[in-house]
Amino acid sequence: MLLGLIYSLISAFAFGSMAIIIKIGYNAGMTGGEMMQYRFIYAVLVLFVVLLIKDRSLLKISRLQLGKCAFIGLIIYWLQTSCFVNALATIPASTASLVLYVHPIAVTLISALLLNMKIDRFVTFSLALVMTGCCLVFYDAFLKEVDMTGLLYGIGAMVFYSFYLVLVQVLLKGLKPLTATFYVMLFASISFTISGDPSAWLHATWEHAAIGFSLGVLPGVIAVAFLYTAIEKIGSTYTCIFSSVEPVVTLVSAGIFLNENIVMLQICGASLIIAGIIVPNARALMLKNQISQP
Repeated sequence: MLLGLIYSLISAFAFGSMAIIIKIGYNAGMTGGEMMQYRFIYAVLVLFVVLLIKDRSLLKISRLQLGKCAFIGLIIYWLQTSCFVNALATIPASTASLVLYVHPIAVTLISALLLNMKIDRFVTFSLALVMTGCCLVFYDAFLKEVDMTGLLYGIGAMVFYSFYLVLVQVLLKGLKPLTATFYVMLFASISFTISGDPSAWLHATWEHAAIGFSLGVLPGVIAVAFLYTAIEKIGSTYTCIFSSVEPVVTLVSAGIFLNENIVMLQICGASLIIAGIIVPNARALMLKNQISQP
């Protein structure tokens, strides 16, 4: 259990670093497209080496599965990531991260509409907590008079990320996680290279390369690898519960590394959002333990 907890926390910290690194990239004069181009290419290269060493069979994929990965990587992932990066260009990292964590509401509604998911009282209570937390986050954003365009990009990132999670569940069912991750990232690297500036590699500085590599390794390879390892060790339910610290990581890191002013409204909003994420997972864990007991 202890190892699973450690792996979950490492994954959450790695994912939570993304908004901070992107902000640092902007301060270094990089564009959003340039950062994502570096991020996915570095991630693909590192993952390719990992898969070659770990198990070369993980690189095998059918044409149908490849097409599904292409759709998610070229279109959905590109839309979600582009919106998130553009949001970070004008609004605080803490606000962007908390807005993104509205996605449990959207995922639940999409699942109810498209996958006939049943919404019970526990799910409703969870959504109520998340919605209340989101209201505090948005109210704080208006108090700070954040850029509305950036806020809309943040909302767009949340919407597309929600569709991304549902599509991964539906389209990539049966495909091994590391295989799916590699090919989705591969196609994402293609989309960002086409939409960005391929010549950026010719005039990249060591600082830009370091930022891009950090994006590829931390919120890319390390976050995903430790997430899957944690699931293997302790199961997805415990992993989800332990990984709920991610927005808090971004919130605290933004205050420490970016000197962003973190106020009580954001802290309360983040707490409610995390509580809303934990409630259904804790219930699922409780039911699982009841069933397993003789």
